[in-house]
Amino acid sequence: MLRSMTGFGRSFLEDADWTQTWEVRSVNGRHLDMKWRLPVFVRNLEPRFEKVVRKFATRGRVDITLGLQLRRGDLGVVGFNENQASAMLDTLAAFAAARGDAYSPDYNRMLGLSFLWEDAGAEPDEELLAGLEAGLAAALEDWNESRAREAKALAMDMTSRIIRMDEWVARIEERAPDIKEERFQSVRDRLSELLERAGSELDEGRFLQEITLLADKLDVSEELTRLRAHLDRLRELMDQGGDAGKRLDFTLQECFREINTCGNKIQDAQISRLVVDFKSELEKYREQVQNIE
Repeated sequence: MLRSMTGFGRSFLEDADWTQTWEVRSVNGRHLDMKWRLPVFVRNLEPRFEKVVRKFATRGRVDITLGLQLRRGDLGVVGFNENQASAMLDTLAAFAAARGDAYSPDYNRMLGLSFLWEDAGAEPDEELLAGLEAGLAAALEDWNESRAREAKALAMDMTSRIIRMDEWVARIEERAPDIKEERFQSVRDRLSELLERAGSELDEGRFLQEITLLADKLDVSEELTRLRAHLDRLRELMDQGGDAGKRLDFTLQECFREINTCGNKIQDAQISRLVVDFKSELEKYREQVQNIE
């Protein structure tokens, strides 16, 4: 199954001892780049959480946020910086006294000062850790579902573009032999005219040699065969799903190469228009592939 690199996932789990809310947001990225917003006393668990994420994703920039409320004080391995808090309160009290104002500290406000709360360095409760990993996995599953839905819409658009390009390949295949015949006849007529002016006759053997060389220059059968194979490969990769984004992008580069060669070999107005349309369609396809994991 294909997945987009853009998505959102959320999980909310409540227990007798804690409540946790995970949110996962992602955008396009060449590599897997994780940004974490975690409570202070579980920040040292990022490496452990990263292992969970890597089971669900291979590319993209992923922002992960955890909201956690504990109902048991012994679960949190966080310490309060009493020295810094006391120094702050003493400074404020002295400032108020110097102005002749009464001062009464608001301890509730201090609860919201994150820099006063520090990691105590102890390991969190194993039951809590298992619950957090389960909550993260649930959010990532929800996130993958949203990415799969978006990728399904992208795949429908990409498939329609492949069908269109297949039709254009068929038109080039149909037109190429006629171009050869027209070019051969044009060369014959021009040579006959020049030789007639010079009072000479056309050497059929020499003419056939030149025509053979011209035929090689105009032949795009190999390029069209490879181009069809590349289009089939695009379909195959989309059907396989998984982390197909990079492989799709590489195959597109090969498509660009073959259609460019066709355009350079066949100097024909009708074919040139098809080549321009083909490259435009490939570019639109590539824009969609940039969203695929």
